[in-house]
Amino acid sequence: MAVGTMVSRATGLIRQVLQGVALGTGLLASTYNTANTVPTSLYTLLIGGALTSVLVPQLVRARLTDADGGRAYEQRIVTLVLCVLGAGTVLAVWAAPQIVSVYMPDTPDQHAAYQLTVTFARYLLPQIFFYGLYSIYGQVLNARERFGAMMWTPVLNNFVLIAMFGGYLTLLTVPTEVGDVTSLHVRVLGIGTTAALALQAVALVPFARAAGFRFRPRFDWRGTGLGSSIAAARWTLLYVLANLAAMTVVTHYANAVDAATPDAGAGYSAYSYAQTIWVLPQSLITVSVVTALLPRLSRSAAQGDRDQLRGDLARALRLTGALIVPAGFLFLALGPQIAALLFGHGAVNTTAPLGQMLQSFGLGLIPYSAQYVLLRGFYAYEDTRTPFLMATVIAAVNIALALTCHALLPVRWAVVGMAACYGVSYLVGLAVTARRLRRRLGRRIGGGVSSTYLRLVVASAVASGAAWWVTRTVGSPGTAGLSVGLGAGLLAAALLYLLAGRVLRIEELKRFTRRGGG
Repeated sequence: MAVGTMVSRATGLIRQVLQGVALGTGLLASTYNTANTVPTSLYTLLIGGALTSVLVPQLVRARLTDADGGRAYEQRIVTLVLCVLGAGTVLAVWAAPQIVSVYMPDTPDQHAAYQLTVTFARYLLPQIFFYGLYSIYGQVLNARERFGAMMWTPVLNNFVLIAMFGGYLTLLTVPTEVGDVTSLHVRVLGIGTTAALALQAVALVPFARAAGFRFRPRFDWRGTGLGSSIAAARWTLLYVLANLAAMTVVTHYANAVDAATPDAGAGYSAYSYAQTIWVLPQSLITVSVVTALLPRLSRSAAQGDRDQLRGDLARALRLTGALIVPAGFLFLALGPQIAALLFGHGAVNTTAPLGQMLQSFGLGLIPYSAQYVLLRGFYAYEDTRTPFLMATVIAAVNIALALTCHALLPVRWAVVGMAACYGVSYLVGLAVTARRLRRRLGRRIGGGVSSTYLRLVVASAVASGAAWWVTRTVGSPGTAGLSVGLGAGLLAAALLYLLAGRVLRIEELKRFTRRGGG
């Protein structure tokens, strides 16, 4: 799983870099990026959150308790999901102007950008259906503890997008302003992006067949237990709404920065690129660990084994923290250099705001990852109400802080401040979530989590400080100089981190070094 995710994220990063070269980080890029955010948001709102948090426990339970091993339940769930998303996709394409206006208002000053975003959205909104197809087949595989295919098929998506952006750069006259974009540019980007996701989704079908799943449409939904799934999903829907509310506020104000300073690279596109880099360790490490762990957590909850559930959560926190904590510190130390190396090419005028946003996101990775792990303790009990309440707290804090940044900070620094606020909101949410989970499980998770994280923070701070000094000392301007400097800094950080881990007796790192040496 980790290898598949690593290849997927690596190719995704290459695609993101090519996208930056082609579109830049200013207003033009934000029209495409905003339109590409809309189908993801609507898919998650329609049913995406329920798929990952509600249906895996339900599918596992059906496979354990139903006479047919859960086969009929799976058929009904897949049919229901595809029907909901098919209808939702048609409605979304029809209502594209109204949907886009939430993220980018149609004002006289940015009417051309708004219209271009709507045009992109009409091409990209069919992704809603393919997100659903990919996710529901992925959950069917996860319930069977077949995790590899879902981690590898995104690589196909990335290859198509890499080819698309490569062709866009080499075969077309690349525009630099919104007014220079032609219908051909829009068709290449719009059709190519949606086709890439469609390939990713369809590629899961043969893996599901090999795992024993055969799709047969079933519309006999009444009296078959789907009601409990839908009831559980209502809280997930509210959870998604809370997250989308915060994201919409940030996107709205970040697009306002792009409208005010179209060429500064200090708005939504820079924010989204920085967040994409920042979330890579979470996607590679935390999601892989938790995806494999969720069926086991669900079984422990179903059997009433709280001790086993607490132990699994503690182990997941320690394992993920051993790599997430140093990653957060490295983003804080090396954000500008990482941004310059990856995005300082082509249509990008400056990477300074992007690098500062990456630094601001930095340490927020630690509570973001830990919060993701702890929520799975509630999902194992099919409790979706508590995660909704936690999401409401996080969203409220994030919205309040984003509004403060928009009102008080200079335009150039507003979105940099919003990136820092994202991590602060998750730190507040983590504290509240830990208290609620302690009540649910009868006592604290324990397992040495607090002491392990304290030692990880000390080791990471020392290692990232060394990386900052080595990178600035060895590195020089230009791609080659930045590569050498970052390579030397990361090597120094890795060695010092492992050494500090041994001195501080961090068990997870001791095991890692023993395996590496063996």
